[in-house]
Amino acid sequence: MMEKKALGKGIGALIPERGAEDKKADVLLVDIKKIKPNPWQPREDFDAQGLEELMQSIKEKGVLQPLLVRRQGEQFELIAGERRFRAASALDLKELPVIVKDVADHDSLELSLIENIQRQNLNPIEEARAYQYLMDKFDMTQEKISQILGRARASVANLLRILKLPQEIQDKIKKGEISFAHGRALLELEDSNQQRRLAHEILAKGLSVRELEAIIRRHRPKGSRMRMRPQAGRETYVVVAEEQLQQLLATKVRVSKRKKRGTISIEFYSQQDLERIVNCIRGGGAI
Repeated sequence: MMEKKALGKGIGALIPERGAEDKKADVLLVDIKKIKPNPWQPREDFDAQGLEELMQSIKEKGVLQPLLVRRQGEQFELIAGERRFRAASALDLKELPVIVKDVADHDSLELSLIENIQRQNLNPIEEARAYQYLMDKFDMTQEKISQILGRARASVANLLRILKLPQEIQDKIKKGEISFAHGRALLELEDSNQQRRLAHEILAKGLSVRELEAIIRRHRPKGSRMRMRPQAGRETYVVVAEEQLQQLLATKVRVSKRKKRGTISIEFYSQQDLERIVNCIRGGGAI
């Protein structure tokens, strides 16, 4: 069994930074035809423009960071680095640098999930489905997932709740047409038809989350009831802001509000992790 990981420790704990590779892992050059995609890959959509930009970067500088793989007989299965793999395949590269790691199926999904979250590559639906798969396939609890990923348990629970929305609303969240915060608000209604109707209103009228919540309070159909809020006593926009910051920074965040003022507490686990968080806040990011 792999030792306990926290998301905040960074993908660098799994894929060594350049300059430290010789001390931590051997980088191999392997035939790209021997590498196959990861069946546990939680990411479902790959942005075409982003892949074009990555291809241009690889043309100019090569593949700077090795892919993480595991052996499958005479072949290698991807754990992390599918965007690099797709871009390199499109460029007809013959070989790719890899680091080989001996892991089980559930560990492969964990590592892929960690990399995608840290690189902010997953939309809320993909992330929620990955959590659900870990629970269904490998009997993981929400608490275990929160420990592995360094997320608050409430954030894991709230992401999973979004899967209770009708499929067409999930698709709109996945495409970015409706925000995760809108989806959270729609969950306050149990009637799926009402959820669909309000989803159409969000798109047609450009409703903000607060406007949507006001409509739900004013025009809630007779006989339907509001769901219990996951964190009683906290305003919805504060809870949603906290979850959005956790998703953006890939670490535990606590937003505390008192009257009109408040504080934001951000956890980090090492100097490297602190630098990563600062870089995220500044708007930087790695390919």
